[in-house]
Amino acid sequence: MVVRLRAGVAEVVAQAGELDERRVWASVSKMVVSLAFGVEFDWGLHSYTDALGPRGATLANLLSHSSGLGLEEHDRVVPVGTKRVYSNYAVDLAVKAIVGDNEPSRWLEDRIFRPLGMNDSALEGRAAAGVVGTTRDMAALAEAWLRPDAVSAATRDRLITPYIPALDGVVPGFGRFSPCPWGLGPEVRGEKHHWMGDWPSASFGHFGQSGALMLLNAHEQIGVVATSTEAFGPWAVELWPHWTSAMRALALAS
Repeated sequence: MVVRLRAGVAEVVAQAGELDERRVWASVSKMVVSLAFGVEFDWGLHSYTDALGPRGATLANLLSHSSGLGLEEHDRVVPVGTKRVYSNYAVDLAVKAIVGDNEPSRWLEDRIFRPLGMNDSALEGRAAAGVVGTTRDMAALAEAWLRPDAVSAATRDRLITPYIPALDGVVPGFGRFSPCPWGLGPEVRGEKHHWMGDWPSASFGHFGQSGALMLLNAHEQIGVVATSTEAFGPWAVELWPHWTSAMRALALAS
C-alpha cells in the first residue's frame, strides 16, 4: 500500500492484496513501540536519558541498538555506544521498564492502537516483534509518523534522527554497514544501499522476519507499507531495493 499526504490529508496512491487480513508484523512492531515511547516523552513520563540496561546505557541506547546488548538476552555483550548491535532483547527490556507489572499489550493499546483507530491490530507476543494486524492499520500507523499524530513534530523528528550516527553495525539479512545509522526505534537509511532502494538518506522505517515492511519519508510525505504471507528470505533481499524504489517513484508521480 502506497500513501501520500497532501496538506496533512492522506491519499492512497496504490494498493493491492488482502488489506484487512491480520498478519504478523514481526519487527515492524518496533515502529509501534517507538511511537509509544514518543508519547511517554511528550507527556513528561519518561526521558530518553533515563539510565537503563548495562552500566552507562540509557533508554535511547536501548531503542537505537547501541546499548551493547546482543540480539537475545544471553547473547554476547559489547561496551555501550561502540557498535550498532541489533537487539530484540534491548527493546523488550525498555518496554518492561516502562510498563512494570502491567501488560505491554495494554500499553500499546492505550498509547497507539486505540488513539489511531487501529482496531484490527494488537500485541500478541513480545514487544519487540509481536504485533499482529492488517495492512490497512499499518498504513494508519505510517500516516501517524508522517503527519505526525500521537506525538509532537519535535518528538517525531527526535525519533527519526540517527543516534550516535557514526556507529558501524549490521542490518539483519543485508550485512554490515559503516556507518549504520539508526534512530530511536526506526532504521534510518543514511548512505546504506539495501532494502530502502533509492529513497533519500533521511528516509526511515523497519522490516520484519514476517516479510512485512514500512518505509517513510517525512519531507516528501510519502510511505509504503506491506504485510506478507511469505517470511523474509533471499526473495526480499533481491526484490525490495527495486520494489521500494518503484513505489517511491509512483508516490511522487501521483
